[in-house]
Amino acid sequence: MTGTPEPSPPAVREAAAPDVAEIAAVLGRAFDDDPVWSWLLPDEASRVRRLSGLFGIMLRRVHLPHGGTELAGRDARTEAAALWDPPGHWRVPLRVQAAQALPLLRVLGARTPASLRALSAIENHHPQEPHWYLAVLGTDPPAQGNGLGAALLRSRLDRCDADGVPAYLESSKESNVPYYERFGFKVTRELPLPGKGAPPIWLMWRTPGS
Repeated sequence: MTGTPEPSPPAVREAAAPDVAEIAAVLGRAFDDDPVWSWLLPDEASRVRRLSGLFGIMLRRVHLPHGGTELAGRDARTEAAALWDPPGHWRVPLRVQAAQALPLLRVLGARTPASLRALSAIENHHPQEPHWYLAVLGTDPPAQGNGLGAALLRSRLDRCDADGVPAYLESSKESNVPYYERFGFKVTRELPLPGKGAPPIWLMWRTPGS
């Protein structure tokens, strides 16, 4: 007799340029209920579209060139993605900032000043010690709970441990803090963002081997 087949384990691979649109769409849906992005993009009707556009810009101009972006899914589908920046590459160069200024203005619109203030506050508290930076981790809502985020985290963190390199992230959801703690991250600071009604974020650091 045979029982119900076990689901296939999530496949993790490095992202490439043809994956950008699909990853951006997944992340747009994943962050639709995020407290920070809900504050920055309060219009629910356009939020997913704007977020997808934003993540597309970030992928093409910032993260893919660094080679740290990975995606995960089952049955050849993209259901989750992690945007990592290698040591020394978390800060966006001025030439890239200039190149993406107009596309970001189109996406963020009137919320551009608030977004820039929040980003500046976050960058001011970014650690200077060499580390892998997890800029974004998101899973398509229908696929959440299937171990995709864990597979993406382990893919990079295993290499951090092997190389003796720390890792760092900012959690924009308090409910996600215990999740990251299971992977060895520890909160170093709860950071209030500037602006009326702005939510806080949690800065989290992981020493190798944690």
